[in-house]
Amino acid sequence: MRIWNGAAYFLISFFAIVALFAPRAHADPMALWNIVIGQCVPQFEKAVAPIPPCEHVEAAGREDRGYVDIKDRDGVAQILTLPIRRLTGIEEPALLEPDAPNYFADAWAARSYVEAHLRRPLPREAVAIAVNSKYARSQNQLHLHVDCVDKDVAAALAAYSSVLDLQFRLMTVELKGRRYWARRLDSSDLSGAFPFRLLADGIDGAKGEMGLWSLAAIGASFSGQPGFILLADQSGPPAGGHSEDLQDHDCLITGPKS
Repeated sequence: MRIWNGAAYFLISFFAIVALFAPRAHADPMALWNIVIGQCVPQFEKAVAPIPPCEHVEAAGREDRGYVDIKDRDGVAQILTLPIRRLTGIEEPALLEPDAPNYFADAWAARSYVEAHLRRPLPREAVAIAVNSKYARSQNQLHLHVDCVDKDVAAALAAYSSVLDLQFRLMTVELKGRRYWARRLDSSDLSGAFPFRLLADGIDGAKGEMGLWSLAAIGASFSGQPGFILLADQSGPPAGGHSEDLQDHDCLITGPKS
């Protein structure tokens, strides 16, 4: 890994922080990447404890399989999981390679940091991981949003989950004004499951236009066994491709704000 000298580290860190906390309308699309490579990774290399917004760095193995967890500026507890490898977003062919890292499993593990910020545990049904489409994101480094599920979305999925199977099917009800493609996934922690590949192979035409799609994994239980509901939506007029809409960055599902 590259070791940054003191001056470069200071400048990159300063501009990354400024960009991250600037209004989103004027956000630097590389702000998150600059935080990853300019703050979180150098902290790891210096063997110091993560300094906010960095929460966790996993880079002990190959650099192209490492990732970081950072606290997003939006929300009371929202965490972002990002690869250390330079990957623009969901459209990257590398995410579909047979040996690609399982960033969804890494993001699911990051729910512990969401819980730490909330100072309470969350049932799996209250946690969502979301990746927005190429056309509905502000940053050009792959990042997975880890946060609470919107209360209305959680209620709708609880009522709908019994009709889900192992194929993506267009839902007959709307979530936040959109009809998502949904399927069941039997897994306790997403290890051994690769949602990007499941989307690419599970919906006709998706593999050739992954940048149009958003993807979410929401914790669920099926007949008492842990699992997930995968939700996909295509970007297009008048909206779509923004599965982050399924989350609630105020985490009201945990109860009223004090």
